[in-house]
Order: sequence, then C-alpha cells, then structure tokens
Amino acid sequence: MNNTQREVIQFINENDVKFIRLAFCDIFGIQKNISIMPDELERAFREGISFDASAIAGFLNVEASDLFLYPDPATLSLLPWRPQNGRVVRFFCEIKDAEGNVFESDARHLLKEVCTEASAAGLTIMAGLECEFYLFKRDEWGNPTHIPLDRASYFDIAPLDAGENVRREICLTLEKMGIQPESSHHEHGPGQNEIDFRYDDAFTTCDNLITFKSVVETIAALNGLHASFDPKPLADEAGNGLHINLSVYDETSNLFADQKSECMAAFTAGILRRIREISVFLNPMACSYQRLGHFEAPKYISWSHQNRSQLIRIPAAQGEYRRIEVRSADPMCNPYLALSLLLSAGLEGIHDQLKLPAAVNENLYQRDHDELEKLPENLQEAIELARSSEFVQKVLPQHLIDKYLAVKTLEFQHNR
Repeated sequence: MNNTQREVIQFINENDVKFIRLAFCDIFGIQKNISIMPDELERAFREGISFDASAIAGFLNVEASDLFLYPDPATLSLLPWRPQNGRVVRFFCEIKDAEGNVFESDARHLLKEVCTEASAAGLTIMAGLECEFYLFKRDEWGNPTHIPLDRASYFDIAPLDAGENVRREICLTLEKMGIQPESSHHEHGPGQNEIDFRYDDAFTTCDNLITFKSVVETIAALNGLHASFDPKPLADEAGNGLHINLSVYDETSNLFADQKSECMAAFTAGILRRIREISVFLNPMACSYQRLGHFEAPKYISWSHQNRSQLIRIPAAQGEYRRIEVRSADPMCNPYLALSLLLSAGLEGIHDQLKLPAAVNENLYQRDHDELEKLPENLQEAIELARSSEFVQKVLPQHLIDKYLAVKTLEFQHNR
C-alpha cells in the first residue's frame, strides 16, 4: 500500500465515512457502482473487489465473468447529498481481470493510454465540455414525463426560467466535489439548461463529466424533477448537445495560441478526416441523428471561426483559452471513448502534417451545400462507417467494437 492509499484510509477513518462506492462505466458510458464498507478498502486497493462482468452491457460472457475493481485513490470524493452522519464517498476504479491485467474494454483506461502516448511526445491535451440537459416534471407516481419544467428560452430569467434554483444547487454541489462550475443558464428549449465547468486535462475532464451527469440527475430527483440528457427528447425543440473544446499544450504553453498555429490546423484536419468513422461513438442513439442539422447542431463536415453552424468552430478567444470546439457530440456518448477517438484523430493529423481545408464562412442552416461532405444521416450509416474503419480498429480493441456495434445495430432495428 502506497502513501496515497494510506492517506485515503486515514481520511476515511477521520471523517465518519461508512460507505464507499466503487464506480465505473460500461462501454456505453452508463455509470455503475458497488458499495463496500470502510474495513474492505485496504483489500480493494490490494486485491480488487470482484463483480459479475457478464451482467454489465458489453463486458464479458457468463462462462468467464469475473472482473475486479481497483479504486483510484486520486478520485476520492464525498457525496454531499448523502447523510453527514455515516458519510458516503466515491472512487472511480480501474478494471482488471483475475491475473491483474487491465480489462481491454475499460474505456477509462483506453483514454488514459491515449493521454500517456501524447505525454510521451511532450503534449498535454486539455478539454472543456459544455453539456445541455432538459428538466421535466414527474407525474403523481413519480414517473418521468415529457412536460418541461418551464416554457422559457435562451438566457431567460426567473420567473420565466424555473430552473435557476436547481442549477444553483447543482453548481454548489459540484464545488463541494472539487469541480469548478464557470457558468450556467437557460438554453433554447423549454426546460433546457446548460452548465459549463472549468477545462482540465482530457482524462480528468471525462471523470468530471461522469460526476456532473450524476449530480444533475440526483439534484433534479431531489427536487421532484427528471433530468434528461437524451439528444432529442422533444421532437420539435432543440436537442441536447455536448460541445467538446480541445487544445494542445507543450510543457509551457498552449500550442493553439498563435493565430496561425500549424498544430491547431493539423489537429483540426485530423478530426475532420475521421469524424464520419467515429460518429457512432459521439452520437450513439437513433435519435442522435434527428438532432443533427437542426437548432445549431451541425450537419456538414466543415469548420470556421466563431460560426456556430459548423462542425468545428474556433471561438473568439486568445492565449490559454484559444481552442477548437467540436459541436456534433451529444451527452449520451461514452466520453472516454469519444475523447479517445477525437484525440487520436487530432494527434494523427499532427503526425501526418495535415493541411486544413478552407473555412466555410457562411450560415450552413440557410441552404443545402451538396459540395460538402455530410455527417452520417442515421445510426445505421454511422455503424457501418465504424465497422469498416481501420482507424477505429487501431484505437479501440476489437472486442469492444464488436460488442458496441452489435448493441447499436439492435437499437437501430428496434427504432426503425
């Protein structure tokens, strides 16, 4: 047991912690957990805690189903909404097999490997996420409805905006968990909200998004509401997007800071080259493709400065805040897989010294542009593009690809 683990156990003992949640995600980004008692934590660090991986979507078959959770001590976090007497903490975990080998379909570990490869080249990739969600009312039995909390629109205030107190509670809870909210506001759709939290390295940012979604769902439920991250919960209203802001740093500075940064150009070109192949991992649901091309969600594979009708835009920011913004993803993606693929595509662009095509400086919502390549039009097209992609096969293990696409194929058939 190392010093960090000892410090964690000391914290547990000194802060009346009675329950420890060991959390992880399935291959679709759905958070799972098991609770253990404090006396079991030392064993968890040393030997892991076993679970039935055949019961987790996309993991193992029943004939060989044992996997083990090893808590990552750096991710210790108190859950503020749980009782203060007999407190509850959460760790994110590494997943290993009985021989102590990393489980190949642990998406969190896959992203860690991509970040480690970038670090070996002297690069750190920073990410900031802008996540939208709807707040819906519940019926008299507590079941979710599709009745929005309010009829407000973009940047409205109370009393039109009925969600400001819920957003306030979410932001204060995030602060208690070590995540720094930067802004919150009402979005375009009725009952639609957005909360942005401070950027960090890509790996930490994905952990923060998993925490963020859990906090939003929990605080909404405590207020008698249902939070939805579905990409298109209301047919005639704006969908929920997950805008992914990326920048690349060397040991001292943001390599995108220069207005004529060749690094930014090549990184962006790399993502544009691979975006169709990886879309099923950024837009994983059948209704994800009903969102694209409407209400400021992109349809074409293009880029521009500031222009919100583009797949990738370069916001008007300077210095450490200069970045690219990928606008196609939605909150139902597994962020570890999405970032693994986006980062790998961008780094490949840098390695191949790709040149960025000309910017498209016009409003792509106002007319069709047959000369521009489009994002996939439906889930089936996205599945086939991923299945035939050598790039996806290079970044992700075949076992994960096969399991993921098999489930998505069934979803598409069910929703036709």
